[in-house]
Amino acid sequence: MWEYLYEWAIHSFVGKEMSVTTAKVDEKGRIIIPRKIRKTAKLKKGSYITIKTKGNTIIIEPLEPVADKYYGAFKIDKWPENIDEFTVEVIKQWWKTQPT
Repeated sequence: MWEYLYEWAIHSFVGKEMSVTTAKVDEKGRIIIPRKIRKTAKLKKGSYITIKTKGNTIIIEPLEPVADKYYGAFKIDKWPENIDEFTVEVIKQWWKTQPT
């Protein structure tokens, strides 16, 4: 009965369906997010999340990839062969313009 009331309270508070599950914290403080929840939140390997606390409540939210946010905002005629080297060079050039 308490689980039902808990789900109802969460559903009413957020205003949309929620998935509730139980996970175990291992000796290093890690948890495994169940597949159903990862799929619903569109989390995949390498995804970033934010973790917040409010009292003893933990809130985990997925971060939107920057590439998705700005998709189509810039036209790239030719991608650099090595994006890491390109990024380092751009940052070096930018630093040269900054006051010291």
